[in-house]
Amino acid sequence: MELFDWSLLSSTIRMVTPILLAALGGALCARVGIFNVGLEGLVLVGAFSAIVGNHFTGNLFLAVLIAALVSIVFSLLFAYMTIKLRANEIVVGVAINFLALGLTTFALRAIFGVKGAFYDKDMTGLPTVEIPFIHDIPVIGGIVSGHSPLVYFAFLAAILLYVFFYRTVTGFRVLAVGLNPVAARSLGLKVTGLQVLAIVMSGALCGIAGAQLSLGQVTMFTEGMTAGRGFIALVAMMMGQSHPLGIIASSLLFGLMDALSIRLQGFSLPTQFTAMLPYVLTIAAMFFLKNKSQIGSDNQQSTR
Repeated sequence: MELFDWSLLSSTIRMVTPILLAALGGALCARVGIFNVGLEGLVLVGAFSAIVGNHFTGNLFLAVLIAALVSIVFSLLFAYMTIKLRANEIVVGVAINFLALGLTTFALRAIFGVKGAFYDKDMTGLPTVEIPFIHDIPVIGGIVSGHSPLVYFAFLAAILLYVFFYRTVTGFRVLAVGLNPVAARSLGLKVTGLQVLAIVMSGALCGIAGAQLSLGQVTMFTEGMTAGRGFIALVAMMMGQSHPLGIIASSLLFGLMDALSIRLQGFSLPTQFTAMLPYVLTIAAMFFLKNKSQIGSDNQQSTR
């Protein structure tokens, strides 16, 4: 087995999807001045809801839709606590994460009567899409084609989010709210409404990320299966400076490390060692962000 080959890039694109979607959701919140650390919980409830929806309806589209709606409900709870009650964003986000972890564990036993994981051999996961003409191109076809529809949706969502931010009136208003909510309110902008809209859209993206995780990659649900991907998405969002194109680049880096960690398991390395690689990169990225923010603050002080 080779460590680096073209199939590793295909695995990277598949593994990056939950991180990319959640990071885009975090960017939406960041653009309206809200730091949402509850991405982990939103993705987790999306993953569980997708399995529940698929099990009871047998319809993959409805399963993904249910995952998005359930995550939106949780995001509305986050919005109510942070915007209406003015609770601390970090505290509420951590509470959402713990609530999602406990609730999905309880619901797993209450609905399916199992502990730890639920798997149904008759359950069908998300189909793969073979792109015409591109599929027949050597190397490129194997990398780009043959993924689930949500993989292509993730990259399309990043492009649409870029257009939304920098080519639409509502997008400019969202950016204005994030830069200075007091000034935006004085201009007559509905700051609260735009913040709630951003949080709801973030919840929908996180729910779809969870659906890709449980239906597009493994077709099962395990307790805490997000395994920190929500926090990695948060770091990817920060590395990308909340810019959709920057988020794609940073998410691909984390997706590569995730795919590489799985590939290394075939070289008789300890599973614990390979599993920690994405988180080592996360810590290294946080050091990079710390230095970058320090430089930025120094520049601000020098301009004063």
